[in-house]
Amino acid sequence: MSQPRRKRGVQLNFRVSEKELEVIEQKMERLGILNREAYLRKMALDGYAVRLDLPELKELLSLLRRHSSNLNQLVRRVNTTGRVYEADLEDIAKRQEQLWESVREVLNRLASIS
Repeated sequence: MSQPRRKRGVQLNFRVSEKELEVIEQKMERLGILNREAYLRKMALDGYAVRLDLPELKELLSLLRRHSSNLNQLVRRVNTTGRVYEADLEDIAKRQEQLWESVREVLNRLASIS
């Protein structure tokens, strides 16, 4: 049976000292990275690895989930009753504005990273 085709077919090997390995592992731990191969690839290609802790992004994802759920409920109700209610449309508009505000916050935070 043949080996599955790999996305990355070239393997690189290099040696480090015990102290260098310790420093690498400490840096990975600080960034919350568990995959050494991915970390070393990122560092070799870009020269840096960044861990973003954006609570705004978590809030944005939560808002998106709730908004999607509300939209699904509205569509089910419209399909069942054939009616659209003004209050539902206002709720959608309000939640859409919350989503856009969250997107702006995340983009501003990302833009300020140097």
